[in-house]
Amino acid sequence: MGEQGLCKATADIYERLAAELEPLGCDCECLGGGRIRHERGARRIHVYGYSMGFGRAKHSVTTEKLKAKYPDYEITWADEGY
Repeated sequence: MGEQGLCKATADIYERLAAELEPLGCDCECLGGGRIRHERGARRIHVYGYSMGFGRAKHSVTTEKLKAKYPDYEITWADEGY
């Protein structure tokens, strides 16, 4: 999923993940969506927007997870945008 454009919509990601988890006996639920803009060269990630089908995710939670994984990045979020 790291390549740009591989999963363009929250539903695409959710369906792919659910299909991988089901054979393991696991279930999942989508709690919302949004977008992530990753500027690799600038070491910046911005989380924003919402999913038309699933609503808005808690971007503050997503941002905290990203900060733990990418401590040398500037990571921000906003509720604005689609």
